[in-house]
Amino acid sequence: MNLRLGAEAEAALRAEAQRTGRSQQDILREAIGKYLGLIPGQAGDVDPLIARGKVASPRVPFRDVRPRLRLRSGESSLDLLDRDDRI
Repeated sequence: MNLRLGAEAEAALRAEAQRTGRSQQDILREAIGKYLGLIPGQAGDVDPLIARGKVASPRVPFRDVRPRLRLRSGESSLDLLDRDDRI
């Protein structure tokens, strides 16, 4: 079986595999098993920190975040906080 994922789903799967140390295939098998009711539990049970209530489940699906602001050479984020035009 071959599975073609959209770019966003592929990036999310790759990031989750890297974050958890699990293979992409293992993550997909578990997700499909849960979706089909072959494995009891919900998606939030996969991460033990979510299951124990230590962290909240994501409010939005995975999205690849790219920085929107680039600091000039020699400029720090603190310089941005000390601007006169801030309210």
